[in-house]
Amino acid sequence: MGCLKNILRAVFITLAVVGFMSLGGKDLVGSMINNFFNPSQDEIVERAKKVGDFSKINDEFELEKAAGILGYNAVIAEHKASGQKMIVVDSNKKQLISADDIKSPNAEEKLKNAVSKIKYQAISVDDLHVTKRGTMSSYGKQVPYVKFEAKIKKLPIGDVAGIISVADNKDGQPRILLSANEKNKYSQLITDEFFKNVR
Repeated sequence: MGCLKNILRAVFITLAVVGFMSLGGKDLVGSMINNFFNPSQDEIVERAKKVGDFSKINDEFELEKAAGILGYNAVIAEHKASGQKMIVVDSNKKQLISADDIKSPNAEEKLKNAVSKIKYQAISVDDLHVTKRGTMSSYGKQVPYVKFEAKIKKLPIGDVAGIISVADNKDGQPRILLSANEKNKYSQLITDEFFKNVR
């Protein structure tokens, strides 16, 4: 009796799957998967609101992704003309680096420690060096940053330059700000233009 029950169950499931597919189920599943991996710009903007207000960024920039990555909420934007990437990370309670770390005399060591905590096998950061310090505007206030240069392994990029900063949002929650590009293409003007409009 148990064997007959299993055969009937298999036939029923097969008929249900065939019926679902014949009624457009394949397109529905394909559409759902595509929307998950390639969300519309409106969906990206909606997800980005968890990290900050990006509504004032100008048309030179495009929000590429807004998602949870390795337990953090992150928004990735690109400057269309140069390919420079800007990233804003809400590290929740797992703060990797603080504004005090950025201001400290041993900021380079603090950055190396933060990078070593991120276990991401597709990317390896080597030879990270702080080259300059400064301030910029973001989340409605002046925030400190350090400019860095590093070698990226396991990607075709090679040498990169950029900045890292930490700013508190209106609720006092820290956001890690990162901007980077190939070493000879990095522009602080592009970084300043993007982050001054993030609230």
